[in-house]
Amino acid sequence: MTPIRSDILALEPSGIIKVAQLGLGDPGIIPLWLGETDLVTPQFIRDAASRALEDGRTFYTHARGILPLREAIRDYHRRTIGAEISLDRITVPGAAMLAVANALQAVAAEGGNIVIVSPVWPNIFQAAKIARMEPRLVRLEEDWNAGRWRLDMDRLFDACDANTRALFLASPGNPTGWMLTADEQRTILDFARKRGIAIIGDEVYGTLVYDGAAHAPSWLSIAEDEDAVFVINSFSKPWAMTGWRIGWLVHPASLAVPMVAMTQAGNTGTTHFIQYGAMAALSAQGDAFRAELLDRCAKGRAVVDDFMKRQGRSNNRLRWMKPDGAFYGFLNIDGLKDSLSFAQDMVRRAKVGVAPGSAFSMGDPRDEAYIRICFAQDAARIAEGLSRFEGALAAV
Repeated sequence: MTPIRSDILALEPSGIIKVAQLGLGDPGIIPLWLGETDLVTPQFIRDAASRALEDGRTFYTHARGILPLREAIRDYHRRTIGAEISLDRITVPGAAMLAVANALQAVAAEGGNIVIVSPVWPNIFQAAKIARMEPRLVRLEEDWNAGRWRLDMDRLFDACDANTRALFLASPGNPTGWMLTADEQRTILDFARKRGIAIIGDEVYGTLVYDGAAHAPSWLSIAEDEDAVFVINSFSKPWAMTGWRIGWLVHPASLAVPMVAMTQAGNTGTTHFIQYGAMAALSAQGDAFRAELLDRCAKGRAVVDDFMKRQGRSNNRLRWMKPDGAFYGFLNIDGLKDSLSFAQDMVRRAKVGVAPGSAFSMGDPRDEAYIRICFAQDAARIAEGLSRFEGALAAV
C-alpha cells in the first residue's frame, strides 16, 4: 500500500510534451509545437537583469515581489486598460503557473469543482486536479458560418452547481485565439457574484490581439477590489521571456497578507535579479517590443490564413477560424481521429512539430480533429513548416 495519491500517480505529461520530446533540440525540425516566439528576450531586458546580478541582487526579496516591480505592474495596467489596481492586489510569486496554483489553492475546497472553458492549455486542468478540484470542461462551439468560436453561456452556467468554486476562462485563449466580449464578461461576473463563485482569468495574451484592438476585454476593468476575481498574467509571451519563469497575479485586496504566506510556501519568492529584467520589460522600450512582436505575429497569422485559403480551394480537408488574439492556429483536419499519433508522425516524417488537439481537452473526441501551431515566428519559417506539413498530410 502506497501513501502516494492515486490521482497523482495517474498524471501524465501533456500531449504537447509527448510530441516535443521526440525532437526537442533537433535543428532540423521546424518547431511550431510550443507557445513561444523564435525571438530571444530583448537585449535591454537581459541587460537590466545582468546589471542587477552584477550589483549583487541575489538575496531574498518581499515574497509578493519587490515594490518597484509591483508599482510598474500597476502602471502597466493603468496605461493598457485604464484600470487602477492597488498594490495590495498584486503578487509576483514566480512563474505564471505559480500564480495559477495560488489562485486555485485560494478557492479550493474538499469536493469542489472548477468549470473551465475549453479547448484550453492542459496545465490548467492538470493543476486543478493537483489542487483536488474536479475540472469540468465546457467546450467552445464552432460557428463555421460566422468564422468564430462561440461560448454558450447557458451551458457554462448550467455546468455550475453548489460545489462549484471557480470559473476558469482564458481570453484570448490558447489554442483557439477566442476572445470574450466585454458584455459576456459582465454577464459572467454578475452570475459569479450572485452564486459566490470565483473567476480565474488568464490574460497572458491580453495585448496580443489583432484587427485594431489595443487589449482584450479585461476582468480588471470591471471587477471591484474585493470581488473574487483572480487575473493571471505573464512576462513569457508578450516580452519573449518564456525561460525566465516570471508572471503575476491580481487578486482580491484582502489576500495581500495570505499571499505572502502562500508564496513563501510555494516558491519563497521570485528570483531577485530577474525582477529587474521584468521591470525593464514594463518600460517604454518594452511597449515598443510588444508592438514589434505583435507585428511579427500578425504577419505569421496572415501566412497561415493564406495557406488555409489555398487548402480550402484545393483539397478542402483543412479549415480554421482565424484567431482574434494570442498566436496560435487551431487547424481542423477532416477525417483526423488520432491527433497525438498524427503529430508524432509529423515529427518523424516531415520534421515539423505541431501540438495535438487532444492535449487541450480531457478526452473530448471533437478535439482529435485538430492540431495547434504557433505562428509567433519568422514568416518564412512558418511557410516552410506549413509546406512540410502539407506534403505529409497528402500521404495521410
